[in-house]
Amino acid sequence: MIQFIEALSLNAWQSLQTLVYDGWLIRLSNGFTKRANSIQPLYGSSEDLREKLCYVEALYREKRLPTVFKMTETASPGHLDRQLGESGYRIVDPTSVQTLDLVNVMAPVIHTVKWDDHFSDEWLQQVCTFNQQDEDSLEIMKNMLSLIIPKACFMSLYHGKTAVACGLGVLERGYLGIFDIITDRYYRRKGFAEQLILNLLKWGKANGAETAYLQVLLDNAPALRLYSKLGFKEGYQYWYRVKA
Repeated sequence: MIQFIEALSLNAWQSLQTLVYDGWLIRLSNGFTKRANSIQPLYGSSEDLREKLCYVEALYREKRLPTVFKMTETASPGHLDRQLGESGYRIVDPTSVQTLDLVNVMAPVIHTVKWDDHFSDEWLQQVCTFNQQDEDSLEIMKNMLSLIIPKACFMSLYHGKTAVACGLGVLERGYLGIFDIITDRYYRRKGFAEQLILNLLKWGKANGAETAYLQVLLDNAPALRLYSKLGFKEGYQYWYRVKA
């Protein structure tokens, strides 16, 4: 399951550049998010590990980016995490990957949403405003989102005429990935994020999704409580190893 969902999430959150190197996917996106600027050691590896580390460290140094690995318990080779720790890579952002069977998913009670299968400038501006991101980040995100191939849903939830929450759903092979759930800081703790997610799940189910998945930082207690309330269960964890 780990490799399967990791592959889905890679397709859902594209990087601007990807290089395949002996089972590792090397992703580069001008530093915007660790997901899109890290090495994903997903598949079998046969070359010398020290040589590979020298190669990727030199590559990221050339791009003026920190060398970052996205790790799971199935990372290849099996001793990679230990080797990275011994080489000065620290663990950051441990994350829970959770899934939900959509058979008996709750229905939303707020239906004032706008969605499209392609992002609009309005949706993109909402995301960046709610996340307090700058114009450079907006442009990078715009380029990354334009590369998504699977069916997508860019959704905003409204309170009256005001957009208060937005997020992204990406559907592939019966699995709906939920990404970038963000609420305007002036409207938080009012249940809007929950209603946005339920509307995304409704859209996914209507389009053939049987299972939803999402990623949540282990130190994000409010989000963990919300996802537990909705019925999500942890499938596995990932973490990043960042060169000190």
